[in-house]
Amino acid sequence: MTIVPPAVKPARPYFSSGPCAKPPGWSPEKLQTESLGRSHRAKIGKSRLQLAIDLMREVLQVPDTHRIGIVPGSDTGAIEMAMWTMLGARPVTMMAWESFGEGWVTDVNKQLKLNATVMNAPYGEIPDLSAVDFSNDVVFTWNGTTSGARVPNGDWIADDREGLTFNDATSAVFAYDMPWDKLDVTTFSWQKVLGGEGAHGVLILGPRAVERLENYTPAWPLPKVFRLMSKGALAEGIFKGETINTPSMLAVEDVIFALEWAKTVGGLQGLMARSNANAAALAKIVEARDYLGFLAADSAIRSTTSVCLTVEGADEAMIKKMASLLEAEDAAYDIAGYRDAPAGLRIWCGATVDTADIEALGPWLDWAYKKAQA
Repeated sequence: MTIVPPAVKPARPYFSSGPCAKPPGWSPEKLQTESLGRSHRAKIGKSRLQLAIDLMREVLQVPDTHRIGIVPGSDTGAIEMAMWTMLGARPVTMMAWESFGEGWVTDVNKQLKLNATVMNAPYGEIPDLSAVDFSNDVVFTWNGTTSGARVPNGDWIADDREGLTFNDATSAVFAYDMPWDKLDVTTFSWQKVLGGEGAHGVLILGPRAVERLENYTPAWPLPKVFRLMSKGALAEGIFKGETINTPSMLAVEDVIFALEWAKTVGGLQGLMARSNANAAALAKIVEARDYLGFLAADSAIRSTTSVCLTVEGADEAMIKKMASLLEAEDAAYDIAGYRDAPAGLRIWCGATVDTADIEALGPWLDWAYKKAQA
């Protein structure tokens, strides 16, 4: 029997969960290039880096009490920098419900040897938030990119906490409203919800994190790219566009484009609305099909960005087949689930994806499922 492909394809079949789809209307010709070939320490380089920081503050509505810095190594570099420079002053609680959170647990317990309390949950679930001890420093991932599970909000974080909160927010910022008064350290990378290029991370420090840096020196040596202190004081230049190492100015121009686009769609509220509309469109597709389900069964903790799906009867080989078929037809790129996650599909629903493309994806999932079964 011939399995006929659908007539309509997504106009932009970019559903990868990182790097993610570029903003609608993006093209390399639209990027400013005056800073390219110039030193990042020259006036033009510093001004463009500072503009990127200012735009992030504006779109994310980060209060003036918090510093924003551009650091090396994507989100991994940013969260590692935070943990290596600030953990060790108090007991630590590590929360993990997917592969990246598990990676931070490994680093804290095996590299820093801090013997942290670990709160785990299986893929698709999260730990009991009411059981978190906020006399400890607490490290958690807001949105589990590889599991499709997230914290529902920031209400569970104690206002009178004694420890610091370390929030890996890489697939959450720009899609959820971050409670900045509850977040002492926040990290992310541009390649997720903004569709930016990789390699650069962002570190946002609240006043309590700065106080920790100024009053605590870790027992272990720090590599140069992790050092946030200079001559006994906070290296303020990092938060004014003076990066620790040489940044890609092309990547900086790319994220400036994305942030300026974000303002045209209504800033943070507009970005969240776009992401929520995409997630709702995908939910309709899933609910209309018996063979599809959500890895995060509880909608209250289900991601609206990296949405992870179960596929009835599918093992890893079948998922790879489905993804390969869709890519060959230019109907969907990079939608196989993460290698460490249960076999399934992962569809990015962040703000840079158009809802019409999510809607067009449904019949193509049917086609790929039937073809892979055949």
